[in-house]
Amino acid sequence: MTTCKTHSTISWILQIIAAAILLQTLFFKFTGAEESVYIFRTLGVEPWGRIGSGVMELIASALLLIPGTVTWGALLSLGVMSGAIFSHLTKLGIIVQNDGGLLFALAVTVFGCSALVLFFRREQIPFIGSRFASATGTVCATTHVGACNR
Repeated sequence: MTTCKTHSTISWILQIIAAAILLQTLFFKFTGAEESVYIFRTLGVEPWGRIGSGVMELIASALLLIPGTVTWGALLSLGVMSGAIFSHLTKLGIIVQNDGGLLFALAVTVFGCSALVLFFRREQIPFIGSRFASATGTVCATTHVGACNR
């Protein structure tokens, strides 16, 4: 039972960290902050890329915080952050407008948190999660706090 509570607690901490970072950056995207406009102009997708990625991040944040949709939120945030990391590594650079690499670090943090959430909730991943259940002998499912399935 302790393992189940531990997995669930760690998953929720990671979900909250990822959602908080995603939600915090929305202000800059939706208000057209200079740095956000610069980033998406450099990528050639201003303003629709900025607004579209903001909407996707908002949806991912909400999904990460709703118990029944956590894996969808983690998958969506992995996808969005993959694009952000790829953009930093190919066009933007790690440091954008003297931010010391903060935006890149935040993207990597959200990516890592989301990947770990999916690891802890691997049996709940849509379409493929059932394969993990039979193959791994997992100790617990984190859908419900402390709900062990083996």
